[in-house]
Amino acid sequence: MRTISPTVARRLAITAQRLAGERPKPDADGILALVRQLGCLQLDPISVVAPSHRLVVWSRLGNYPSAALEELQWDRRQLFEYWAHAASIVLTEDYPIHRRMMLSGRRGEASWSRHFNLWVTKNLALKRHVLREIRRRGPLPAAAFDDQSSGWTGGRNVDRMLAGLWLRGFLVVARREAGRRWWDLAERWLPAWTPRDPLRERQVVRQAAQRSLRALGLGRARDIDRHFIAGRYPGLPATLASLEHDRVIERVEVREGCMTWPGSWYVHTEDVPVLDRLEHGGWEPRTTLLSPFDNLIRDRDRTRLLFGFDYTIEIYTPAAKRKFGYYVLPILQGDRLIGRLDPVADRKRRLLSLRAIHAEPGRDGRESASEIATSIQELAAFVGADTVTPVGSIPAPWRQAFRKAF
Repeated sequence: MRTISPTVARRLAITAQRLAGERPKPDADGILALVRQLGCLQLDPISVVAPSHRLVVWSRLGNYPSAALEELQWDRRQLFEYWAHAASIVLTEDYPIHRRMMLSGRRGEASWSRHFNLWVTKNLALKRHVLREIRRRGPLPAAAFDDQSSGWTGGRNVDRMLAGLWLRGFLVVARREAGRRWWDLAERWLPAWTPRDPLRERQVVRQAAQRSLRALGLGRARDIDRHFIAGRYPGLPATLASLEHDRVIERVEVREGCMTWPGSWYVHTEDVPVLDRLEHGGWEPRTTLLSPFDNLIRDRDRTRLLFGFDYTIEIYTPAAKRKFGYYVLPILQGDRLIGRLDPVADRKRRLLSLRAIHAEPGRDGRESASEIATSIQELAAFVGADTVTPVGSIPAPWRQAFRKAF
């Protein structure tokens, strides 16, 4: 079994996430290639700085036109919204993988879907009304049904019905306007080239496990199960054994001195050349800022193991009890998470305020400061801010570089 160091393990994970090495091109094709590697971009309604899925792309591509992402999603329809590890933007070419969840929901194979199916039987009139109106009138927002919901409890039931029909693959999000989703029939909106060949459950798990592992760089069964289509890998241990037998994946041991990381770690054979390169000095680090929902750090247990970085989102923590801030962006430099930034974008004033800046213990060297300041300037340009204003205190070794930059 091949043995690698924790440093190489971290670098492989970061490289797999396209956060090191040559940047993808900041255009539609570059974004599509990025999503192919990551598997999904998590959606989140909070937009203190920018929508999370846009930040995830920015961390890897730098400043890119938002129209390029919208083109992929709404015009070329190579991306669509569905449930991966959370509500996400996923690949249309991965439709057979996601269709497994759609069909499972229709059949009531999970407890959540059984509850919904029972609810639908009591609200068949609403279901028929929603599908009939969309079929007749084209894409519609939830508000279009409110005035015709006689006897139903207005928007709450409409929203629940729309979400349920979306998860079951009857509806898709056809576009967004001012944050509102417009719904259309999946059969009408998805392009004709959408792959629709049915996959058996074991085929879905085999494909999705490889997608998950390649996005992770390296991982254990628990890491794979928590990534991409999280929690939907029945029979995963047997699938991994089969993939290993077929030499599609191979095991590695992560060890430094007498300390070995727990569990059986796997690497996809297509990523072995990347591992070889990293072990022979082919490491091209970058400095950037990460969304709180970034694919690299979404598994908090894995993040602690790989980086020694304990990260908790404090959005729902009372202000007086927050340790780092409301919407904290981890600072990635090379193969380490070296600090945390709590920014807020004021779009009307074209201002990016830095409410809090924290360096990790032992990670506050002066050599980090100019690169961090440059990343913040790049973030400001991306969100359309002309001015960056530090409001909170700045770690002492970073002050001079920040003063020069801002």
